Amino acid sequence: MKAWIKRNYGKTVNHKRVYRLMKELGVQAKIRRKKPKYKAGKENIVASNVLNRDFAATAANQKWVTDITYVPFQGTYLYLSAIKDLYNNEIIAYRISRSNDLKLVIETVKDAIKKRDARGVLLHSDQGSQYTSRQYHQLLKAHHIIPSMSRRGNCLDNACMENFFGHLKSEMVDLPTFETEEEMIGAIDQYMYFYNYERCQKKLDYLSPVEYRIA
Repeated sequence: MKAWIKRNYGKTVNHKRVYRLMKELGVQAKIRRKKPKYKAGKENIVASNVLNRDFAATAANQKWVTDITYVPFQGTYLYLSAIKDLYNNEIIAYRISRSNDLKLVIETVKDAIKKRDARGVLLHSDQGSQYTSRQYHQLLKAHHIIPSMSRRGNCLDNACMENFFGHLKSEMVDLPTFETEEEMIGAIDQYMYFYNYERCQKKLDYLSPVEYRIA
């Protein structure tokens, strides 16, 4: 919040003042919810943890991370699959679906392949049934993508992706208010644009992901 105020309004504000003003205005930060456990299918192929928590990248398209999160909607969930480039934290592809299934993951990867040169990129995920499926690994192999997977039950191995989803849910404070699926998806689309093109990050010298990539 401090960085965003400084970037957009040119003012340096102490974090204590931000907290005080938020309290006076009745504004509260949204608490991140614990995500539900998904029912795993039969495992097929489990890749090694090649990434091994080395989240640094010196160029675009060296290391990608991917995951799926749930978005509460009208008493049920929508599922958001996304791929992030660790070089500049840019979300290079994402899909939203009512089903947390293999198609959601495959289409997300295909979108990333269409947008970027994926040959030789390391793509890290957890051991969800979609990522251990033969179809997923065949797709990666066909495009010369190197699979990497977190150790089972170790979310810190994919902390960068978990962190992004946490920010999305915390910053989209109006998520629970949407009445239609179209409104929800439109709001997520807007957030993705904001995150990639406008949201400054300390790690990126207070540039947005796209600004950092083209600088």
